[in-house]
Amino acid sequence: MLLSPMQEKVLSLVALGYSDKQIAVKLNIGYGTVRNHIDKTILKLNAQNRTHAVIIYKFMNKEWLEEFYEKNNNTLECGSILSDRI
Repeated sequence: MLLSPMQEKVLSLVALGYSDKQIAVKLNIGYGTVRNHIDKTILKLNAQNRTHAVIIYKFMNKEWLEEFYEKNNNTLECGSILSDRI
């Protein structure tokens, strides 16, 4: 079960602990749109909540967060992650 590119971006930021409001600002989308992406992701993954969705997606895609880390120049620094490189 694949996520859309936007759902994966949102879930990546959720996994790193960013709030829905921070995600909305970074991705230049509404807070409600972020919530919709999270809710649809939870449904697609048959998860109980957002944390469970992160765990399920990580098990399904072993390299997921590692790839995200590499795309952000091997850092999880907020300024780098929330830059335009996502």
